[in-house]
Amino acid sequence: MQVQTQSFDVGTEFDRLRDENGSVGAVVFFTGLVRDLADDPLQEMVLEHYPGMTERCLADIVEQARQRWPLLHVSLIHRVGALKPNDLIVYVGVSSAHREAAFAACEFIMDYLKKDAPFWKKERSESREHWVEQKDSDLQAAKRWDKPD
Repeated sequence: MQVQTQSFDVGTEFDRLRDENGSVGAVVFFTGLVRDLADDPLQEMVLEHYPGMTERCLADIVEQARQRWPLLHVSLIHRVGALKPNDLIVYVGVSSAHREAAFAACEFIMDYLKKDAPFWKKERSESREHWVEQKDSDLQAAKRWDKPD
């Protein structure tokens, strides 16, 4: 799990999810980009985090995924600092012997990242600057992973 200001190379990260002994049967990854605003061009998005707490939270999310699915490798990178539209912002990659586990774990990690990880986003556009509120749709997406009582 990495929290960093610098960008990353998706190809390099993909290669890290494979292994040499042939046990990986599936690699699934998600790469998020900073998107422009439809009604007011985005100049930059500034992401802040709480060092130490953020990394622990990311490690916990990955551990929860490892407890649910038989994963071989997991990579999670989230950028912080000032980002421009189309910059890479997040990478979640998982490998497993089977595709079902890899797909599910990647979605789970991304859903919980959006719900639980302590990142704060400020959007700066041509006309305004504001903090981005957590979306209800992100909270709802994570609920599908709740285990029944």
